[in-house]
Amino acid sequence: NGPRFGADLTARERKLLSLMACGLPNREIGERLEIAMPTVKFHVTNILAKLNAENRTSAVLAAIKHNLVELA
Repeated sequence: NGPRFGADLTARERKLLSLMACGLPNREIGERLEIAMPTVKFHVTNILAKLNAENRTSAVLAAIKHNLVELA
């Protein structure tokens, strides 16, 4: 069966993904998590690669479909 979809996401990547799912832009994500913009972009790039997503929207849709994030 293999590993669960998204199992390789780190706790930080999951938090970032949940903020992406809430529609926050990178700037606000950085402010909320108190990390620099290049760090936000680094995490977003990793998330897209790990979820095999072409963009933020497909990453968020995959995350919702596979219950990787909680929508507040």
